[in-house]
Amino acid sequence: MGATPAPPVERTPGLDAIQSLLIPGERLESHAVQRRLFALTHRRIVVAATSGRLIAVSRGLFSGFTVQDIRWQDLRDAQLQVGIFGATLSISAGAGNDLAGAEGVPRALIFTGLRKDQAQEVYRACQFQEQAWREKRRVRELEELRAKSGGVHLGGVPGVAAGGGDDAGRSPQARLQRAKEMLDGGLLSDAEYEQVKARILGEL
Repeated sequence: MGATPAPPVERTPGLDAIQSLLIPGERLESHAVQRRLFALTHRRIVVAATSGRLIAVSRGLFSGFTVQDIRWQDLRDAQLQVGIFGATLSISAGAGNDLAGAEGVPRALIFTGLRKDQAQEVYRACQFQEQAWREKRRVRELEELRAKSGGVHLGGVPGVAAGGGDDAGRSPQARLQRAKEMLDGGLLSDAEYEQVKARILGEL
């Protein structure tokens, strides 16, 4: 009895174009295709999440394609709305050139009519990257703040110096005020703030 032939592989419109845009070491992790119902006047859009960015490709009616991409470090927010006929993925991104710098002019991209299950996969990738880069920016901001204030780690708690540096000459009141500012700015957790406060008061 002969082997059953494998079913034909469905070609995803625009996916070949995305594959051609990947740089060495970049991996395609998930993608979402716009449903034909939402692409009556143009070729369907494909949105893809890779290991380094979000890419959207819109093919021309006759040839070529248009590309939009957002680096994960520039992603600020991703929202997903799931309807009866398709899903809408909304992306907000900054235009910063580093992890903690000024964002510049924000960008907003909206992709409508995506296949619902595929859009959810891309959205999960966006959520993961958004959370990861938010933590990276927080760490970078702490490092920059320590560099500006001459601070060093104090028992594993960042931001307030002891025994050297510019902060060593500051009064306990000034150092406590600095720690409170870092707490209010979200750079220290409540537990870290209490640890710093206790150590400063213990030096009196």
